Amino acid sequence: MGENNQKKPDVSKEENKEQDKKAKEPVKTAEEKLAESEDKLLRSLAELENQRRRFEKEIKDAFEFGSFNFAKETLAILDNLQRAKIAIKNDEVLKENKDLEKFIDNLTIIEKDLISIFEKNRIKKIDTKNQKFDPNFHQAMSEIEDDKVDTGSILHEIQPGYMLGERLLRPALVAVSKKKSSKNDEIKEKKDEK
Repeated sequence: MGENNQKKPDVSKEENKEQDKKAKEPVKTAEEKLAESEDKLLRSLAELENQRRRFEKEIKDAFEFGSFNFAKETLAILDNLQRAKIAIKNDEVLKENKDLEKFIDNLTIIEKDLISIFEKNRIKKIDTKNQKFDPNFHQAMSEIEDDKVDTGSILHEIQPGYMLGERLLRPALVAVSKKKSSKNDEIKEKKDEK
C-alpha cells in the first residue's frame, strides 16, 4: 500500500516550458485558418498559370524556331547559286556560248524562287547598304581606309546576312571604313608594339 501512496514524479521542466509556449500561442480561429488556406490556394493557382504560360511560350518558340538549323543550312544553297552565276558570267570560254544568257536567266529564276520561299518563311536579308556597322547584325571581315565616309560605315558586303523573324540567322560579312592613318601614327604604333 505504501507504494500506491507515493507521488508520481513531477513533469520535467522542459515539458512545462513547451506547455507554457503552447498556452501563450494564440489559438487560430476558423477564419484565420480559412484565410491561410485561401492564400495557399491562390498561390498554387498562380503557379499553375505561370507554368501554363511557360509551356505555351516553349511550344510557340518550337514552332517558330524549330526550323532554325534547316534554314541556316539552306542559305548555303542560295550562296552557291549566286557564286555559280558570277563564275559562269566571268568564264571566258562560256562567254562565247550562244545559250549562256538563257542559262543565266534560268539560274536567276531559281534564285528568285528560293528568295521568295525564304520570305514566305520569314527569312529576310539584312540590309547593309549605307548602314553603320552593328555587331548585332554584321561581322567585320576587313577595314578599309576611306576619308569620304564616317568611320564604321559599311563599304562592301562580302556575304549577305539573314534574319529568321527577329532572330539572327547569319550575320552579314562586311568590310568597314576607317580613317586614313598618317605616317607619324604608323611609326608611333610600331614603336609602341616594341
